[in-house]
Amino acid sequence: MIKLSFCLTRQNHLTREEFQDYWINNHAPLVKSVSKDLKIIKYHQIHCKDYDFLNATRKARVPDGKLPNEYDGIAEIYWDSWDDLKSLSDDEKARDAGKILLDDEAKFINFEKSPLMFSEINKIIK
Repeated sequence: MIKLSFCLTRQNHLTREEFQDYWINNHAPLVKSVSKDLKIIKYHQIHCKDYDFLNATRKARVPDGKLPNEYDGIAEIYWDSWDDLKSLSDDEKARDAGKILLDDEAKFINFEKSPLMFSEINKIIK
């Protein structure tokens, strides 16, 4: 199974709450509507939260006080195989669906501060 992890940072004009509201209520249905064209088998949204009671734990784990970037959420998208993912570039419907998603993401995601990575999942415990 192949997974895309997309660590999301919001556009500067949005609060975290506005970002997460748009993401779940506008973008998620859009992803669902084109998921078959993009051969997506799973899509998860992880909405990051900031809890005051966790601050001491965070600081204890980072001795010099420099915390890593905080994200507003993480999108996880899954495909069955690399072949499924690679085949999308040759499929016009998939390219059109990808453009729809990218155009919508530009409304709420700061791409320069939102790294992504592809990975292959090795199941250890099922």
